[in-house]
Amino acid sequence: QVQLVESGGGLVQAGTSLRLSCAASGRTSSTFGMGWFRQAPGKEREFVAALNWNGRTTHYADAVKGRFTISRDNAKHTVYLQMNSLKPEDTAVYYCAAASLRSFAIYETEYDYWGQGIQVTVSS
Repeated sequence: QVQLVESGGGLVQAGTSLRLSCAASGRTSSTFGMGWFRQAPGKEREFVAALNWNGRTTHYADAVKGRFTISRDNAKHTVYLQMNSLKPEDTAVYYCAAASLRSFAIYETEYDYWGQGIQVTVSS
């Protein structure tokens, strides 16, 4: 089992930045692919960003490409999502997820473990 706990969410103004963290515990998460998803009110959960086990390969949704950066520190068992130039449409509950495969994954069904989610609200 892997437990994931997100932190760093909150209410910010458009154009500002926020960094989410996802702390992992339990099974060796340093060999897992990791990802971030989000779910806005009334919408389905969607892919945001993912990276492979060593962080050298990343993938982003078009909506966040160039503004968000995913990274990981395996020594700290933590994955980060740096969000810059935030927009009101980035408002959502953000979820961290872990996939028991070394490559990155972009589909929800590829992930085995999920955090509880954290709210990010961007005001205009």
